[in-house]
Amino acid sequence: MRKQRHAADRVIECPMEATLDLIGGKWKGVILFRLLEGTKRFGELRRLLCKITQRSLTQQLRELEADGLVARRVYAEVPPRVEYSLTPRGVTLAPVLQALMQWGSDHALPGAD
Repeated sequence: MRKQRHAADRVIECPMEATLDLIGGKWKGVILFRLLEGTKRFGELRRLLCKITQRSLTQQLRELEADGLVARRVYAEVPPRVEYSLTPRGVTLAPVLQALMQWGSDHALPGAD
């Protein structure tokens, strides 16, 4: 399912490495940050992350769900409705994600610093 950055037999002992293994990558942090705003449907997330492909969003959401950071709820409707939200474990990332957002505003955007 998830691409392993490390050999399968290697145990990650560094907390920073373990955290980045869960939330690292091009889209996971942004997906988690958007879900801090509240529950979102797949289409809403796709519109908010306009440059992400449907395949990539699906894959990232599956990995976040497998890691216990995102919950997926399917409604038995026609057409089916699927909503994504942060799990209690995912919510604990709020201060980290907000700090990254603030740092990006202060230092990473053109004209910052």
